[in-house]
Amino acid sequence: MSTSLKEYFAAEAEAIAGRCTACGACHAACPVAPFADPGGASSAELAGSVRCYLADATPLSAAAARWTESCNGCGDCIPACPEAVNPRQMLILALTQGARAKSETPQLFRRMSRAIKMMLAMQLEPEELRRLAAPRAARQAPVVFYTGCNALRTPHLLFNTMAVLDALAVDYEVVGGPSACCGVIHTKWQGEIETGGRVARNTLARFADFTPEKVLNWCPTCQLHLTESLANFHASSFDMNHVTEFLVARLEGLAGKFVRPIPRRVVLHAHTGYRNVGEAVARLLQAIPGLDLVETVYESGYTCGGSGCGRAPALQAKEHGHLLDRVAATGADALVTLYHGCHGAFAASEAGGRHQVLNFTDLLVEALGLEPYEDRNKHLRLAADLDMMIAEAQPYLRANGLDLSDAWLRQWLPEIMAQKEFKGGLDCFAAHPHVSAGEPA
Repeated sequence: MSTSLKEYFAAEAEAIAGRCTACGACHAACPVAPFADPGGASSAELAGSVRCYLADATPLSAAAARWTESCNGCGDCIPACPEAVNPRQMLILALTQGARAKSETPQLFRRMSRAIKMMLAMQLEPEELRRLAAPRAARQAPVVFYTGCNALRTPHLLFNTMAVLDALAVDYEVVGGPSACCGVIHTKWQGEIETGGRVARNTLARFADFTPEKVLNWCPTCQLHLTESLANFHASSFDMNHVTEFLVARLEGLAGKFVRPIPRRVVLHAHTGYRNVGEAVARLLQAIPGLDLVETVYESGYTCGGSGCGRAPALQAKEHGHLLDRVAATGADALVTLYHGCHGAFAASEAGGRHQVLNFTDLLVEALGLEPYEDRNKHLRLAADLDMMIAEAQPYLRANGLDLSDAWLRQWLPEIMAQKEFKGGLDCFAAHPHVSAGEPA
């Protein structure tokens, strides 16, 4: 096991380049490829350009660069490779190498961190914020619930999940937020590979503080980064899988606690990049009395958002449109989302009044006879105007120690709510310890 992430990635790139024959099967299987303008190049030529880039830093062709940068992480390429190379990892390594060379996104993590903390502060009471984001003292706990970073933009999904874990009497601790980042932003987007390695190891050490048997992950990007991209970079004494796998393994006991029928017709939105998670959620929904799961619609990518579907906007628009068409065609009264990025992407579609947008955790909590945690993120997104959003957000902000003018919010709130990296007002977070701007060690 290498002590340097830079050395680890170099060894991974060398191994992939040595096994890849540039046959082009990965590109031929890629749903993004037709939307990335191959410019007349063959699949073999494009795969060969990426292989040479990893092997000896031969510059990518323009078409190969477009394909690499458009990768949405769907993983369709993995079973297509006759040499058992992981082409998704091949493209991730190329992106990482390119980010290191270009360094076009300085302070991306810093900006993202502030946007997340801002959205927490405008949705949560101080006690709620502490429960979700404050560091926990080390103790022995069999389970760690790892939220990742961006999921904190939609905190109700995490509180819902915690309510389900509580109903199952799971002994767990919560780890997450920018101070426990997986390191993917430093590594893949900022090109700061050694910093990314330190960040990842810091987070893994946070897990180890609780000597857990299992780490239940929420964020698919963290899952991809820590368990695939860094699969052999670190050793751990715990299993790390998506929280839905844990719940499905306890489905009999969970279903026995479902006391409230939910007479709804729903369509589930899922992704091919982690088909097992979509299948697990479908099983959970099918166990809810009264609920009719009429269809599961799989989109390419591994999640919605800038790291997934958003990498290929034209394909994303086509697939999102298809999903909404299926909701209408089936007469479903709810579109059920998977991850936080998916929930943010589709929340506004509720505005037409034809269907609700719910997360699967909302339905699990309701079936348990409890009230789902309030979706304040969606409430803000559906607000009629910016002044209404500001009026809704200000009491929470002030309670969390952020005394911001309405004029400041009017300027920056649209950017914050757009799930972007938030470039403005970086000094406004110093006043409160739980929304301060510190980076992970």
